Amino acid sequence: MRREELVDLNAFLTVAEEKSFTRAAARLGTSQSALSHTIRRLETRLGVRLLTRTTRSLAPTDAGERLLGTLGPALASIGEELSALSALRDKPAGTIRITTSAHAARTILWPALHRLLPDYPDIHVELGVHAGFTDIVAERFDAGVRLGEALARDMIATPIGPDLTMAIVGSPDYLARRPAPTCPQDLADHQCINLRMASGGGLYAWELERDGRDIRVRVEGQLAFNNTDMIIEAARAGFGLGFVMEDQVTADIADGRLIRVMAEWCPSFAGYHLYYPSRREHSAAFTVVMEALRYRP
Repeated sequence: MRREELVDLNAFLTVAEEKSFTRAAARLGTSQSALSHTIRRLETRLGVRLLTRTTRSLAPTDAGERLLGTLGPALASIGEELSALSALRDKPAGTIRITTSAHAARTILWPALHRLLPDYPDIHVELGVHAGFTDIVAERFDAGVRLGEALARDMIATPIGPDLTMAIVGSPDYLARRPAPTCPQDLADHQCINLRMASGGGLYAWELERDGRDIRVRVEGQLAFNNTDMIIEAARAGFGLGFVMEDQVTADIADGRLIRVMAEWCPSFAGYHLYYPSRREHSAAFTVVMEALRYRP
């Protein structure tokens, strides 16, 4: 079937439904004379009269009724299929790759994705969990997650979580053996569990602040890990003080397995942000994931 034949058949169906050339022409966005010409062309091609016209009425002939019986359902089916195809076109799909830390993946990304993905079966998400900084452009990630808003000039940062707080903690057994520290200088008299940084390989200097005064403390102790879960485990076992995210030890503090010290030296700071290149065109799938992660206080 040629395209113009389908156009003519749709014109005939519209006239039959409206029972008026004037109303049908308005519905189709054409003129009454052009519509009359279209119907005459269709009748000539088929060799039968499809419509009976009088000055007061318009009705399909027997041949017209027979054609309508087939044409109506067929065009309706085509319309439904076109709508389905349009919905498929607009349905977010594709793979989104995000590099993140383990803590952000567990506390921010996974809870959001757990809620989102069942409603979007065509969106696939790959989380690359890395302890150090990853070049998202070079490594072909769509976005990355990091603390704070300090990013390269060509990046956009979107907050995806609340402000965070660090906590200095030790076991009741450990703190029973020596006085609890009350200021940074006291840490020199304590066994402290160090964190080995993935970026650069150095030991992390504890970042403390009080009354606008910032101080970085190089601590010492028997143990160093490149994983905060092991720092918490060692602190529980009484090997010294650990410096970790507060939310990682909330349950331990509530249950008495760990005791928090020097809380006044650990103010909150900007939480996790999703960052991505400002010049990149983003897919509908990326937009859906980003909106699901966006922090709304």
